[in-house]
Amino acid sequence: MTNPDAPFIEATRTSYDTIAHDYTARFADHLAELPLERSLVTAFAELVKERGAAPVADLGSGPGYVTARLHALGVPVFGVDLSPRMVALAREAHPALRFHIGSMTSLDLPDATLGGVLALYSIIHIPDDHLPAAFAEFHRVLEPGGHVLLGFQWGDDEGGLHLSERFGHEISLDYHWRSPETVAGLLTEAGFRLQARLVREPLDDEKRPRAFVLARKPER
Repeated sequence: MTNPDAPFIEATRTSYDTIAHDYTARFADHLAELPLERSLVTAFAELVKERGAAPVADLGSGPGYVTARLHALGVPVFGVDLSPRMVALAREAHPALRFHIGSMTSLDLPDATLGGVLALYSIIHIPDDHLPAAFAEFHRVLEPGGHVLLGFQWGDDEGGLHLSERFGHEISLDYHWRSPETVAGLLTEAGFRLQARLVREPLDDEKRPRAFVLARKPER
């Protein structure tokens, strides 16, 4: 578990608070433009529903469109995001759904209570030395047999990027690139069993490939 006051958490929260309105205007429903991601979210929803009625946590839920899509697929779901402004905008856009302020590195959730954890393009803001703590949290809050689906940008050059400006606003936001093999290895070390890995090439103005890793907490 990571200290919720860690500098990278505060920097990420402040940056997304700053750009929340512009980000939401640009990505009100980004999945509408991404059929492959939509199919993966649908498959994830089916896997979760096969196991029962335990809820899913959409971590790094941002504007809430992924949370809303899972809800439309019949999954009990709630969103978690670091940014209070993002959470407020998600609640405004999706008033029937629950959104909470929180960090995936220290989840305020009981042990073994979730049927699934979804994190699309949000683990990219967690530094390498804190990612094992996040995956340990995912393992802790999932019930046995629960699934985790991760989506993230990557490239041949595992490294990172620092942005000091976005949408015309001054920010301080770090991105961390990792290969599917690296992420899969860390999930395995956290106690998960891998189920699938997928990579798609960049689309349109995207600069990096997208990777997706599906894993499951063992029944025993």
